[in-house]
Amino acid sequence: MLTYAVRAWRIDGHGSIAATKAAEIVLDTDLQGRDDAFNPAELLLAAVAACMIKGIERVTPLLGFHLRGVEVSLKAERQESPPRINSIAYQILVDTDEDDHRLELLHTNVRKFGTISNTIAAATELKGTLTRRASAT
Repeated sequence: MLTYAVRAWRIDGHGSIAATKAAEIVLDTDLQGRDDAFNPAELLLAAVAACMIKGIERVTPLLGFHLRGVEVSLKAERQESPPRINSIAYQILVDTDEDDHRLELLHTNVRKFGTISNTIAAATELKGTLTRRASAT
């Protein structure tokens, strides 16, 4: 079984730091918010996006799927009382020449094998699309 560990600490009333391995990230823990750091909801969305991209990186060699790039956009809807994320919508854009059937196969694999996305989908609505990026002609 894999385990993960992160340590976080308060710097001051405006921010905190989270660390794992040799990496650190500044956290927006200021009650007024700050533009130069991810707040907890944005960190959650970033984790889902990273999971999806990592899943694509994992499965493309197995499928022989060729791509030039991937972009994931996510939006969350939050309710106030009790505070919780009600839903997350995503759009995955893949820069590829693969056909529509292969795109659907990639999307199926992303939805099926994502540790973080599966965890989130068990707790809230997670829905979205995977489409080909329009070519710049």
